[in-house]
Amino acid sequence: MPIIEIDGKKIEVDEDGYLIDYREWNEKLAEFMAEKDGIKLTDAHWEIIRFVKDYYLKFQVSPMLKILVKELWKAFGEQKGNTKYVYELFPAGPAKTTNRYAGNPPPCG
Repeated sequence: MPIIEIDGKKIEVDEDGYLIDYREWNEKLAEFMAEKDGIKLTDAHWEIIRFVKDYYLKFQVSPMLKILVKELWKAFGEQKGNTKYVYELFPAGPAKTTNRYAGNPPPCG
């Protein structure tokens, strides 16, 4: 298994960069992952990442894109609950990227 090392702590991830144990997640780890992807996390990014984290903790499932956009629309309205907005923030794939940054397993579908 690949390892990410932050502040002397070794954290196991799978071959796609998802945490093996979601309980090891912290915001510094998310920032590290994003930096490796060339993304500087802003408040807008964090809003979505925290939303995805909370969604997983509540439902024990990582939201795929269709569900993510629908739930963002319910929570934040049309301005943030649309595919264009989340792709602008996470161009490599919002569902996979946000779940990885949130320490969640990969979404199904």
